[in-house]
Amino acid sequence: MARKTIARDQIVKLIVGAGQAAPGPPVGPALGSKGVKQMDFCKEFNARTAHMTPGIPIPARVTVRPDRSFHFELRTPTTSYLLLQAAGVKERKNKIRGAMQPGKESVGEVSLKHIYNIAKVKQTELRLAGLSLEGLCKSVIAQAQSVGVTVVP
Repeated sequence: MARKTIARDQIVKLIVGAGQAAPGPPVGPALGSKGVKQMDFCKEFNARTAHMTPGIPIPARVTVRPDRSFHFELRTPTTSYLLLQAAGVKERKNKIRGAMQPGKESVGEVSLKHIYNIAKVKQTELRLAGLSLEGLCKSVIAQAQSVGVTVVP
């Protein structure tokens, strides 16, 4: 006889532009496979990100319950996006992209003041609130190196 498994919450991680959620990819396939109504998610996501600048990539963590209801939490914009914006990187192929060879080429420069401001933004996130500002600054600097942004004092 087959064992009966206990239905658990499923977690879906998405990165969607603020105010630009639509039932198409990437939202549609990710949530459709879990049985969630995509339009409900899109309307709620767009309403909660209406105050933000349109197009900023916002990570969302969607928890889908066994009864197909859902709730989601929004996180701060990705660190790489904030770094590239601070460095003033221009769009390539309609996207802001870092260096092709991060150790060898640089796409821009940011000052330590920018690093500090980005760390302050990231510290407002609940899961990062326990980390020291110095530790967050170090992780932002490491991210800058991996994206190809030079940090100047």
